[in-house]
Amino acid sequence: MKVILRQDVENLGTIGELVNVKDGYARNYLIPRELAYFATDSAIKRLESERKHYEKRQQQVREQAELTAAKLAELQISIPMQTGEEGKLFGSVTPQMIAQELTVRGFDIDRRTIIIDEPIKSLGVFDVKVKLHHDVMGNLKVWVISQE
Repeated sequence: MKVILRQDVENLGTIGELVNVKDGYARNYLIPRELAYFATDSAIKRLESERKHYEKRQQQVREQAELTAAKLAELQISIPMQTGEEGKLFGSVTPQMIAQELTVRGFDIDRRTIIIDEPIKSLGVFDVKVKLHHDVMGNLKVWVISQE
């Protein structure tokens, strides 16, 4: 069955593509979730107007993500942790801890978008990446300090 995608669908295609999928996948998943239309002439016309709105909305989201990335670059947060005798942490700093501290500072960032390259298990200053948009990455300085 041929359908036209209304949104990006992972491992299938991007918005506006005409794709051939199995009938059950189209009827039971794509169409009820409004991810795709049956490939008819009227659907193609409707898709063109939706594509313009989608691109405009995506541009606004990208601009907002760039503003947030600029604010995050200026921000430094501190995470107090319990430490042992040699400055090693009991446990490690998690994206959840960083997300909670960012929420306190007024940022609404999901913990799944915080990327820590290697586990933070010692005191110091670390650069943490935040994926704000599929094209925009923000950087954040995290100070890990002793709780004592």
